[in-house]
Amino acid sequence: MASCWSLLPLFFFFFFFFSLCFHEREAVAVQGGQFGKGSIEFAGVELREHSTFTEIVTAAPLRSGDSGATFFFPSSLPSGFFALGSHAQAHTSNSSPPRALIARDTCASLASPTDFTLLFSTNSSAFFWQPIPPPGYAAAGHLVTSSPQKPPLSSIRCLRSDLLESCDSEAPIWSAKSDSSFTVHLSDSFGTIVAGKKPPLICINKSLLTVAAMPNLTQITALIKTYSPWINFHPKEPYLPSSVSWFFNNGALLYTNSSPNSPARIDPPAGTNDGAYWLDLPTDPASQNTVKAGNLPSADAYIHIKPTLGGTATDIVFWLFYPFNGPARAKVEFFDIALGRIGEHVGDWEHVTQRFSNFDGEMKQMYFSEHSSGKWVDPKELEYTPDGGRRPAAYATLHGHAFYPKAGLVLLGEMENDGIGIMDETAEGGAVMDAAANSVVVSAEYLGVEEPAWLQYMREWGPKVSYDVDKELEKVMRFLPGEMKRAVGDLVSRLPKEVLGEEGPTGPKEKASWNGDES
Repeated sequence: MASCWSLLPLFFFFFFFFSLCFHEREAVAVQGGQFGKGSIEFAGVELREHSTFTEIVTAAPLRSGDSGATFFFPSSLPSGFFALGSHAQAHTSNSSPPRALIARDTCASLASPTDFTLLFSTNSSAFFWQPIPPPGYAAAGHLVTSSPQKPPLSSIRCLRSDLLESCDSEAPIWSAKSDSSFTVHLSDSFGTIVAGKKPPLICINKSLLTVAAMPNLTQITALIKTYSPWINFHPKEPYLPSSVSWFFNNGALLYTNSSPNSPARIDPPAGTNDGAYWLDLPTDPASQNTVKAGNLPSADAYIHIKPTLGGTATDIVFWLFYPFNGPARAKVEFFDIALGRIGEHVGDWEHVTQRFSNFDGEMKQMYFSEHSSGKWVDPKELEYTPDGGRRPAAYATLHGHAFYPKAGLVLLGEMENDGIGIMDETAEGGAVMDAAANSVVVSAEYLGVEEPAWLQYMREWGPKVSYDVDKELEKVMRFLPGEMKRAVGDLVSRLPKEVLGEEGPTGPKEKASWNGDES
């Protein structure tokens, strides 16, 4: 193969340079051609995930309750590969194993920095360095050393600027005690650190990497079959999921604020969430109860597939639709207390997300949505089918449908382990949904999947709840002793609207995670 720097006439030089450096964009006739193969080549760079590190220095926590951080540098790199910056790991209970990208130059896409600038040092133990890239290049991360001596220029490589883009910064993993404005952030895209005062994070240009690295539909089908969750519902759950079409076909109504007393059968319009429309249950009580109960045999896991971590990983998101979210329940010491209608609402969307590395095709983490937030769980902490399979369990809470990786009880709003909180209760022995057998891919933009019309409905899937919280509490608390009344009242007063169910819920495309990374 001809070199990029061959002494051909200028015309042929540019022709061969383009064909060598950018042939990956044309050669990937089927998306996912490099998915799971161990490395990804695009635009003159070969990327690999790396997990072998040398510990450089540990920075202690700054204040009580803060986490310290340990800084690493990739070691034992394969021949021809270079680090892109230092790595860090916060001292928290849910810290994942260190992981960073390393790169090999295949066509003038990497360059050594021309110098380093010292940004900050901590009591002469940790020194933070900013690489100075040559023109046309940018640094993907900063360096940390235990010495005031400048790092060798050969220690890392910078990438061509057109291969990178700015990206949002997560919360810092560490900040300096002497200057709290100096913070250290970890790039989800590269696994490198970026330090400074409000430092901008750099990610891989997702539009370039997505085509090269993402799985095709055949590979997605295999991932779903191998890894999709078994969804466990509480044995006492009266409000199960259904398909969207079952909800529409069994009397659900569309309301508009221009004619609130003249609802229509479902034909939900697309558009922004302007409050002009909302969905609701049928008007007659018998049909209401039927729709509230859902219809598990019709239920589908609606799957959204998207690139994440700058295109180095794939998120497979499993969305479930419930026609109705049940009332909240409080626990006060040894007593379980039903809270009337508090927490009820129509149209509940919940999800779990499985994240796969585009390098080796393995599931790296699973996200469980819990009302307005959620958490990532590593595969080793998941619960699997007893036959030794790779499909994890997900448990939906009674009435509220938040997801957890194991059965048990979580108290929301609990203050200092006082035993008082809203019950998020999961249990074994109830109905189970096979998310592999009952699933449909509704969105994968990079594959051109045609989305169903209902997915474009951006308005509310239920009305804003109009009940009086104080009156509902009064019904509940009239039978409680004084101390318990005060405890329940204080608990409900500090709950967010998402738990109280006061606002009409929006559909999947209105969630912040739809177009961004799950957090």
